[in-house]
Amino acid sequence: MRLILSFSSLFLSVALLQVSSGAVGPLDALSGLTLDFSRAQIGMLGSAHFTGFFIGCWWAPRLMGTVGHSRAFAVFTALGAIGLLAHMLVINPVAWAIMRVASGLCVAGCYTVIEAWMNARVENRTRGRVMGSYRMIDLGASLVAQLMIGVLEPAHYVSYNILAIACCAAILPLVLTRSSQPETPSAPRLRPGKAWRLSPLAVAGVVVAGLTSAAFRMVGPLYGQEVGLNPAQIAWFLAAFVAGGAAAQVPTGWLADKYDRRWVLIWLSIAAIGSCTLTVLVTNAGVNFVFLTAALFGFTAFPVFSVAAAHAHDFADNSERIELSAALMFWFAIGAIASPLATSWLIEGFGPKALFAFIATGHLVLVVFGLTRMRVRATVETRTPYVYAPRTSFAIGRLLARFRDPK
Repeated sequence: MRLILSFSSLFLSVALLQVSSGAVGPLDALSGLTLDFSRAQIGMLGSAHFTGFFIGCWWAPRLMGTVGHSRAFAVFTALGAIGLLAHMLVINPVAWAIMRVASGLCVAGCYTVIEAWMNARVENRTRGRVMGSYRMIDLGASLVAQLMIGVLEPAHYVSYNILAIACCAAILPLVLTRSSQPETPSAPRLRPGKAWRLSPLAVAGVVVAGLTSAAFRMVGPLYGQEVGLNPAQIAWFLAAFVAGGAAAQVPTGWLADKYDRRWVLIWLSIAAIGSCTLTVLVTNAGVNFVFLTAALFGFTAFPVFSVAAAHAHDFADNSERIELSAALMFWFAIGAIASPLATSWLIEGFGPKALFAFIATGHLVLVVFGLTRMRVRATVETRTPYVYAPRTSFAIGRLLARFRDPK
């Protein structure tokens, strides 16, 4: 307990940041509908968020090296708060997209600072407990963020003020901590081609994970509204996806450590295709069935990133793990930037079912590519341990590197 309390300021900052950043995407989607934004314009907001996220991942380590951890964290939380507060001052989709770039910068930058600080303070003997607590708090706060959509009124300044307050509050635990600032780690070199050279299938897997996660979380509210869900039901719909993904980590990790990870990845994608199909089929079967299929979809689709990352690390040595993690995050961001805009266009042209048709198509491509790669390359004899990999910042690779050392 004393160990967890020693990290309490960082964990509290994580929780507040996740509540703020996790709720703004769905709130923007519902607010855009209220303000008569087109579906494509709402999708643009999600893509803008991940554009800012990618820029923040690259910029944050450099800013920390210039001004230090606390000041860098203050810069990024200020950007996030400004982006939230400005929403109801300028009602324009292009202006909102710029504000969402600021929100993406805030998320990536703040997580980079927190994870760099954690990495400097954690010891090898306590790393497992600290990371377990960190993941639990991050996922728990993400669930709370989705449920907040049921009580935040769309297109209302009070709703955005509440999220801005949470964003500003995230700075207090970190800057008031008595712990001295750690030394700034060197920024990992971003070499996307390295991931492709080590494992093309892993790159395909994280791109599909980006397509899936961003499409559902940023455009999912559009789907919910189109099929007749009210805001409170949309909140539970999104929360069910996160809960299903959290529940999948332990059984998926057991399978990924016991069997060929390529087959695990392929069968997860096949299951995701099935859950997409089932979600569309039960749309008119009642709200509870919609929630259940959302949880099933999260259970099948959420672990794809971690399995793909574990497969990539099977081909890397210990000196390559930090750069490889950053490269995989780059490819995840590429998929996440593209999918909200693409799926919103499809929904506008073909109706709500197009969301899950798009996601299912991405997983079908991954299945075909995985089967093709199995004919080209034999499986590895020694595998790294499976690790649940949060998609938070380039700095996460430092925290997880020691977990991936083959036993």
